[in-house]
Amino acid sequence: MQKSGGSGGTQLKNRARGDYDQRTSSSTQIKHRNAVQGSKSSLSTSSPESARKLHPRPSDKLNPKTINPFGEQSRAPSAFAAIYSKGGIPCRLVHGSVKHRLQWECPPESLSFDPLLITLAEGLRETKHPYTFVSKEGFRELLLVRGASEKAVPLLPRLIPVLKAALVHSDDEVFERGLNALVQLSVVVGPSLNDHLKHLLTSVSTAEIR
Repeated sequence: MQKSGGSGGTQLKNRARGDYDQRTSSSTQIKHRNAVQGSKSSLSTSSPESARKLHPRPSDKLNPKTINPFGEQSRAPSAFAAIYSKGGIPCRLVHGSVKHRLQWECPPESLSFDPLLITLAEGLRETKHPYTFVSKEGFRELLLVRGASEKAVPLLPRLIPVLKAALVHSDDEVFERGLNALVQLSVVVGPSLNDHLKHLLTSVSTAEIR
């Protein structure tokens, strides 16, 4: 009986020792796995790209969001971007040391407003350079030409919905460009805009609540 008891105690000790060794091995594996994951995480956060995100360069604040021709295009270009890239907008951006300007391929007063003015208005919803500048400045300069009122008034039924889309846009800068364009248009077309004000003012009030 004593031998049987001693044998049972030995078996219990051996089983307990085996369980302990197994738990120790599992703990070591978990620590090793955590260490590997931690090293991978530290490597990813120490990459130059991550460093730029955590510590942006001063020049990032000076330069607007610009199209990256080498970046992955996650979606198709907008209608305005496609038209501009194909030369459908008869002007180009000229970079200056102090400010940018537009260079027209021909005098703006010789251009037809249909559909150019509407296309430029659609570009007001763009959020990347150079499309933001080209659409905003092109719209403004086109309305400054002689005879702009006679050319713009017939386009109001098609132009107003486009400006309204800019006024209800979630981007504050897009809303501001749309509002400035509306003011410029009202100066040119005068009372002809009155019939459309109800729809436009609804868009402005909605944006203010937002």
